[in-house]
Amino acid sequence: MAKGVYEKEPGSGVWWIRYADANGHIRREKAGTKSNATRLRHKRKQEALEGKLPELRKRRITFGQIAEAALAHSLKHKSSHKDDKSRMALLLEWFGDRPAETITPAEIDAKLSAEARARDWRPATSNRYRALLSLTFRLAVQNGQVKSNPARNVRSLDEKNARIRYLTPGEEARLTATIERDYPDRLPEFIIGLYTGMRASEQFGLTWDCVNMEQGVASIWQSKSGRPRHVSLSSKVLKAFEELRKRAQNGPVFRHPDGRPYKKPAREWFEAALRKSEIPDFTWHCLRHTFASRLVTAGVSLRAVQDLLGHQGIAMTLRYSHLAPEVGRSAVEQLSQWSEEKLSKVEDATGTKTDTQPKTARRRDAAVLQYSADEKQVI
Repeated sequence: MAKGVYEKEPGSGVWWIRYADANGHIRREKAGTKSNATRLRHKRKQEALEGKLPELRKRRITFGQIAEAALAHSLKHKSSHKDDKSRMALLLEWFGDRPAETITPAEIDAKLSAEARARDWRPATSNRYRALLSLTFRLAVQNGQVKSNPARNVRSLDEKNARIRYLTPGEEARLTATIERDYPDRLPEFIIGLYTGMRASEQFGLTWDCVNMEQGVASIWQSKSGRPRHVSLSSKVLKAFEELRKRAQNGPVFRHPDGRPYKKPAREWFEAALRKSEIPDFTWHCLRHTFASRLVTAGVSLRAVQDLLGHQGIAMTLRYSHLAPEVGRSAVEQLSQWSEEKLSKVEDATGTKTDTQPKTARRRDAAVLQYSADEKQVI
């Protein structure tokens, strides 16, 4: 057997080499077959004589390593850190020990699709896993650990067809009456949830230093997107905050009457109130849908609704656009009225009139072209 050539595990058929490089450091390399090992050791000995250092392959970064960095980022910047940690557990089952650079968009898509079928996921659930993967790889690219983000090339599923459940005025009246009668201590938090549209994590994470009663603003310094946002408070919401202020002047806003704080809506009392009010298929998050739906129905612009909900992009807000069809009708009616007024001015200036006689079409075409020239527009 050649010196410096050996099997690390006898009988494995995988051969290694041992040699001293140009700096005298002892190095070991995996070479494969025995013949490859013999040739590689000869090459390394020649490089050492010439004073060259070998170009050794860097150890590949695993998905598990970049996942640790992503979770650290989530803990520092995202209020949904617990959700990220839970989802990451499944992603680590899929890719934990894999070199991150070897994970492909097709593989991610296949994993998400298979899991969605097996667990009957909604589109939104698949999209949250994809978003976490994308965040993980994006941070790894920024840190120089990988060259690209394969999750960017995995399509997001359409969530627009998901049903948006919101309270009707009659349901709100019944639910409010039930809460006032059976759970009066919970009424302020219900009103705040319904009339601010805050996410549960945002609402129940509030402390009194974040609530400016004089200006009517609640500041959320760590929203779901990681960016701060400011929520406008109506007079009805301010009254609810005043009621809560009787329980404590500082620290967490939401407390039991005995002073103990809580950071999420208690499912037990809310579900019981819904049953007593005969309101099916409703959750606390549907209060946020109700807030958004009523804004759109009242004619508030989608851009303003986006800002009030704290959506990072307009795409999520567009789910509510179907609730205001009159906005679209109003827009096209304005266009028709504008066109008629402009054409009428052109006809008055040229002495032409619009009718159904044969020469009218040619006269109108000429009038429109003249108007366009006057207005410096291109048709």
